[in-house]
Amino acid sequence: MTTSSSGLLALVRVRVLFAVCLVLTLSACGFHLRGSNGSFMLPFATMNIGLPDTSPLAIDLKRYIRAIGSTEIVDTREAADATLEVLADPEKTRTKSILSLNSNGRVREYQLGYSIQFRVVDKAGNVLLGLTTIALNRPIAFNESQVLAKETEEAQLYRDMRNDLVQQIMRRLAAIKPVLPAMSVAPVAPVTPVPVPVPAVRQ
Repeated sequence: MTTSSSGLLALVRVRVLFAVCLVLTLSACGFHLRGSNGSFMLPFATMNIGLPDTSPLAIDLKRYIRAIGSTEIVDTREAADATLEVLADPEKTRTKSILSLNSNGRVREYQLGYSIQFRVVDKAGNVLLGLTTIALNRPIAFNESQVLAKETEEAQLYRDMRNDLVQQIMRRLAAIKPVLPAMSVAPVAPVTPVPVPVPAVRQ
């Protein structure tokens, strides 16, 4: 192999290593690729999120939508082209159940659950996205001698699931095809044509 070839190969390896490091760094910051062009374009100019302003999910979702820049978050559903109606708030319904026990009958693993039920409607009441359920689960090992560390790990797993939930919600919102507004005027009834009499021809 020539010196120039060796140099080119080394340059390629450096670029590949840099790309891998960049992806790992972004992942560690909670960033995830959001589609083929890196973003989800929503088909609405304005949107209302049916969650309390203090909801961690609402905060993350609104931040995500505002970062895209094409959709404005509004405070009322009357002013929104689309409203995300949340029927089961994941912060109120998240679960923690025993997944497995050790030989002494003590907890060895828990399973954390984080789920949401929602639908999307427009200002005319048309359902743009029917009832949708997204359920996420994560196992977490338990150690009585590391309670504080496990509590920190548990909180991080819930944050990871919330970030995953935002991504999945955004994918579903981006796939919506808005319907036309409901007709405000009733259509005119069809009219039966009346034959026009032909005058008789005098001989």
